[in-house]
Amino acid sequence: MDYRENYRQWCTDPYFDEETKRELASIASDEPEIEDRFYRRLEFGTGGLRGVIGAGTNRMNIYTVRQATQGLANYIVSQHGQEKGVAIAYDSRRMSPEFADEAALCLNANGIRTYRFESLRPTPELSFAVRHLGCIAGIVITASHNPREYNGYKVYWEDGAQITPPHDQNILAQVAKVTEFSEVKTMEREAAVQQGLYQTIGGAVDDLYMEQLKQQSIHPELIKQAAGDIKIVYTPLHGSGNLPVRRVLKELGFVHVYVVKEQELPDGAFPTVAYPNPEDEKAWTLALKLAKEVDADIVLATDPDADRLGVYAKDTESGEYVSFTGNMSGMLIAEYILRERTAAGSMPQRPALVETIVTTDMAKAIASDYHTELIEVLTGFKYIGEQIKLFEQQHTYNYVFGLEESYGCLAGTYARDKDACVAVMMLCEAAAYYKLQGKTLWDAMLTMYEKYGYYKEGLTTRTLKGIDGAKQIQEMMSRARSNPPKTLGGFRVLAVRDYKEGVRKDMETGETAPTGLPASNVLYYELAQNAWCCVRPSGTEPKIKYYFGVKGCSLEDANEKLLELKQAVLSQS
Repeated sequence: MDYRENYRQWCTDPYFDEETKRELASIASDEPEIEDRFYRRLEFGTGGLRGVIGAGTNRMNIYTVRQATQGLANYIVSQHGQEKGVAIAYDSRRMSPEFADEAALCLNANGIRTYRFESLRPTPELSFAVRHLGCIAGIVITASHNPREYNGYKVYWEDGAQITPPHDQNILAQVAKVTEFSEVKTMEREAAVQQGLYQTIGGAVDDLYMEQLKQQSIHPELIKQAAGDIKIVYTPLHGSGNLPVRRVLKELGFVHVYVVKEQELPDGAFPTVAYPNPEDEKAWTLALKLAKEVDADIVLATDPDADRLGVYAKDTESGEYVSFTGNMSGMLIAEYILRERTAAGSMPQRPALVETIVTTDMAKAIASDYHTELIEVLTGFKYIGEQIKLFEQQHTYNYVFGLEESYGCLAGTYARDKDACVAVMMLCEAAAYYKLQGKTLWDAMLTMYEKYGYYKEGLTTRTLKGIDGAKQIQEMMSRARSNPPKTLGGFRVLAVRDYKEGVRKDMETGETAPTGLPASNVLYYELAQNAWCCVRPSGTEPKIKYYFGVKGCSLEDANEKLLELKQAVLSQS
């Protein structure tokens, strides 16, 4: 069926509601828009769905959510997981409560019990709830940090992590089989409640989650000593972090926590920001304004589903606030945990630090300093969560901390996804520790640079939308794969890791060896002078991503090297 036939079906079939048909009638004369909405079915990737909200097969709506859920239900039934059930959470985005309900009722119609949160919750709390409730799976309705027009649907498995092999491909196959909406089951909510299939959860799970967060604290006594002197500004960016972040800080004893009022309440329109992403400096305008008014020590922002944390800290010399990348804040937390647990004698046997291949190489230096195993995984926090499960199953290492460059980390094993709530908690505890020494977090970061080296990382992307976008991205990857460069800027290419082929090739000797990681459409260039570059298509957006890393002898030197490398890579792409 071509896109025009799909469009006509949605406009006329009684299965689709009148509001959907009115929306589609309004674009009747816009051929490019019709084509974009109907040229394909919204792709269910290895993590789930993500797309623009609207009517059409290539959009996020109740029909595409039901269709995906029916495929998931079929797989759960094949695994005899109906009684274990599925936990469901959602964030503040438009249509999130409705999509959560549609997913629950589709599962219920297939005989699968659901546990739906009564109101919005952070994604990491869903990860915790899956394991706490003994569910076979979990769903969270969120588009994370994407623009306001997006929403999404992420699937978790019984270990509390986003789906990984073999379940990801098995679920993908089941979703692909649901080609007709007539195959999709649903039922009325009242009937589902009466049959005990639809259950609502909330406060009791919140309390248990909060206790797990507080258990990650290493020096609660230091917080009490310094809490009265530390000023914290926080913004949830209209998302789900507001209540849990404020609660954990209050229960730990922090006194001066100032919340950006204009961004405090949940709002899927995100009226004060163009892009609800703590990686975007424009999202910080109001928070930094408040920070200057109250003379804050630390400024924090979480994304809509509260799994990513952005940070600014005061530079005492200039009085200005310095932006921290996810690598920088992650390294501050990592070193604090490794150092203080080692000093306190609470480090487990065979400790492990886990990071993705595009995360800072400073992690290797820190892990080595504290005799901790450093394990690299593919991009995506689900692979970090998977390592926790494998450690437990194989009795190899004990997970201490995990992080990725995109502002996500996890301390502890209560959840299996990145958690901005615990990141806030640990970073504020570290700030208290340094405050008692007369230092700021920026002072601590400078000390780490001096000790381990001036590591600097960057990321740039190219967006290629529409029907031809995906094709262009694949062509760019193919060209790079077939014609690897010998140099990138002033850096010699020492080796190329092709994760799609599973091979690392030494560019000087020609020798090859396995990468040791699962197949993925990623190219990684090991460069001279401790530099590197990585290229991969985004798994959730029509983008190709370029990651860079260098090591300098000063901040200025590192910045210059990074700029040179970035310009060289973009000129060859």
